[in-house]
Amino acid sequence: MSSHAWWQRGVIYQIYPRSFQDSDADGIGDLPGILTRLDYLQWLGVTAVWISPIHPSPMADFGYDISDYEDIDPVFGTPGDFARLVTELHRRDLKLILDFVPNHTSDQHPWFRASRSSRSDPQRNWYIWREPAAGGGPPTNWRSEFGGPAWTLDEATGEYYYHAYLPQQPDLNWREPGVRQAMHQVMRFWLDRGVDGLRVDAIHMLVEDESLQDNPENPLWRPGMSPARQLLRVHTCDRPETHHMIAGMRRVLDEYDDRILIGEAYLPIDRLMLYYGESLAGFHLPFNFHLLSTAWNAAAIAALVRTYEAALPSGGWPNWVLGNHDRARLINRVGGIAQARLAAMLLLTLRGTPTLYYGDELGMSDAEVPANLVQDPWEKNVPGLGLGRDPCRSPMQWSSAPGADFTNGEPWLPLGADFKRVNVMAESADARSMLSLYRALLRLRQSEPALTVGAYREVRSDADVFIYEREYEERRMLIALNFGTQARSMHHPHGEGSIVLSTDPGRLPGGPCHVLDLAALEGVVAVLETRPAVARSSG
Repeated sequence: MSSHAWWQRGVIYQIYPRSFQDSDADGIGDLPGILTRLDYLQWLGVTAVWISPIHPSPMADFGYDISDYEDIDPVFGTPGDFARLVTELHRRDLKLILDFVPNHTSDQHPWFRASRSSRSDPQRNWYIWREPAAGGGPPTNWRSEFGGPAWTLDEATGEYYYHAYLPQQPDLNWREPGVRQAMHQVMRFWLDRGVDGLRVDAIHMLVEDESLQDNPENPLWRPGMSPARQLLRVHTCDRPETHHMIAGMRRVLDEYDDRILIGEAYLPIDRLMLYYGESLAGFHLPFNFHLLSTAWNAAAIAALVRTYEAALPSGGWPNWVLGNHDRARLINRVGGIAQARLAAMLLLTLRGTPTLYYGDELGMSDAEVPANLVQDPWEKNVPGLGLGRDPCRSPMQWSSAPGADFTNGEPWLPLGADFKRVNVMAESADARSMLSLYRALLRLRQSEPALTVGAYREVRSDADVFIYEREYEERRMLIALNFGTQARSMHHPHGEGSIVLSTDPGRLPGGPCHVLDLAALEGVVAVLETRPAVARSSG
């Protein structure tokens, strides 16, 4: 175990800061609020806390439009609050990961204000400016991820600037050395203040085709899909130059001991593998989001794990994500509480570093957000397609008290309708709850090197059942997951041992596992006592 880094042994817990804990009754979560909940995170059993952006921002995209990279937005607190948070996390042996947003700034950032002030300004080339097309209008057909053209005309200078997201989020020009130097300094600023890692936002959008070719039409696009997907993003996404920029970020990170660099890139597995970098000099973890979109059945999930494990570069460490601030809540995607319990066992027993999204450990579901309370600019720009992310960003449900003990004021988003029964206080007192299952899984994972850093081997998969083993030295663990709605009984020829944990709260530990009798939608973890004479994939 000592040969593995903390982020290989650990579990990452994502906090969306506006929604975790409010300390001043303004209805918005903040850093002092997070400070009051650190004992919960330690009790839960996670290793690292990843916090979405907390920097000064006009909040056009709720913090992903940054106007000052080296400060804290007053809505979240002060630099002193941040320093206390780092200290208290480290005192509890917890790590801190911050979001790093390099693709774009706010249009209120001093860099962009200078850039748009004049065509001759020294920082003009820090952003992507182009003349109108020959016949007038935007230089290309590129579309914003949030709907509409990706170019906005600046009347004062007569040129268009490019923005992959909102017009208030102009893209930085990473081909410009000054931009790279300035952003590397931002990284050092936070690493010098004790941050243990950076999660790099939207990295696959960092570089665009310099020749400004139109993107081709997407023949698979249909009405009801995001308008941004009408075009294939061959000239605006996942460009080869991006890897040079990532290598520069990694060199900065390697100036510090024991830190992690994580990349956000929604890409096919073969493309995602390139983000580990040559000689693993890219991201430590290019986030693997494929469980978010894979069909929720045993055969599809087993095939995904098989494909992903086979694609990993030598020495590349795997990771798995089942929820985040951009996707519907886990329980809504997988079809209910029993499937969500299976998902918890899957996430916390696969090989690699898992990431949890706040509230998923409770079984929180998407909140209902009436049209008059919508906050997300994506939903406002493209209404009616269900693209809005507000429902999965609702406040953390701490208790059944008014405001769910998230706030003493009016929450910035509506609470989930189920907060009176789905909350930390109720579930921590219930041994059968989702929270109790997560806590048991996290304790088991941390106590068993086989689950933390051990090798992975698929044993069996069919339409409903997925079975695999994890092994470290002489210790072997069996995980059997029944995604089907019918009970299943299976013989495991090398399975002498005993069941130590089940997603079914009615099953007591200690049962034999050479014959697995799985209830419908049940998953179990068992300790195996004998080693089969078969080869295993390396860990």
